[in-house]
Amino acid sequence: MRCNYCEWRCELGNNRLGVCKMYAEDDDGIKERFPNKWCTCGISRIESIPFYHAYPGSRSLTVGTSGCNFNCKYCSNGFIAKEDPELLQDRMLEYSPKELVGMAKKLGCHNIVFNVNEPTVSLPTMIEVGKEAKAQGIPMGCLTNGYTTEEATELLCSVFSFFNIGLKGLSERFNKDYIGIPSAEPVLRTIKRLAKTAHVEIVTPVIQSANDDELDAISDFIAGIDPEIPWHVFRLLPEHDMKEAKYPNIDVINNALKIARTELAHVYFHNFVGSDWVNTLCPGCKSVVIERFSLGCGGDKLHRFLCHDKHCPECGREIKLLGKKTEWNSMEVQS
Repeated sequence: MRCNYCEWRCELGNNRLGVCKMYAEDDDGIKERFPNKWCTCGISRIESIPFYHAYPGSRSLTVGTSGCNFNCKYCSNGFIAKEDPELLQDRMLEYSPKELVGMAKKLGCHNIVFNVNEPTVSLPTMIEVGKEAKAQGIPMGCLTNGYTTEEATELLCSVFSFFNIGLKGLSERFNKDYIGIPSAEPVLRTIKRLAKTAHVEIVTPVIQSANDDELDAISDFIAGIDPEIPWHVFRLLPEHDMKEAKYPNIDVINNALKIARTELAHVYFHNFVGSDWVNTLCPGCKSVVIERFSLGCGGDKLHRFLCHDKHCPECGREIKLLGKKTEWNSMEVQS
């Protein structure tokens, strides 16, 4: 029987596991091997995840499971995402959806965000958490690589209302050599679909001399969907199989973003201390409407929120942000 959650469409059964090793076949079809098991569960600023245009300043409960359907050479979470999930089970936490959502409320979290690994590998669990979170009025978001089937993408839409999608590269060469997939086409399809009905931000980890020559093409793709989609360009600090790789040069990457800044409203360049490119500017008059501190690998932090009615205080231009006006007015910046 073929698994239909991601574009690998792995054949399961007869003791065969798929790429992510998180699903198996039983008499009722495809089942999740480790439901309600979590490798991480903690509190974070939503900016450090990163989400810049979804509930700025809010407190997030961040969770993750194990396994991944990508094989990124540079993965910073390879000790979780690329480890055999079977070997991690003794170290993982077990929380039911009700317990997890209850924890978010008890800890004063405005939302729940799935990060660390790929949510598609634990989709049945996420669907159940989503039902409980919706009943409790808690929004859910996730980081995803977007390598989902069209059917699974619709399931993601039923769970999450805001997404940060990794668009790591466009070329066949890069995706085969560094990500381990034959093509980025499924990811592009997912981005287009999610952008129609959900809040989407996009992140591109930059590896110098590997995908930095694709930044203009990625910018063109995003602009073709919506030039106000936030684009996070990460100065990648390679791990996993690329620990010896040189860190990307900040000035070189920043110069490569010149064209992107002329066609996209919100281009952010971060993952290094003191970045000058983490503030949100008004697309109209270019005034700072949200000011942030860049904390490097520790993530970023909201400093001043200047558009409380979701409009630029200088020219009145609307700033695209997820949330209701009452939430902006009542939200406190978390330390």
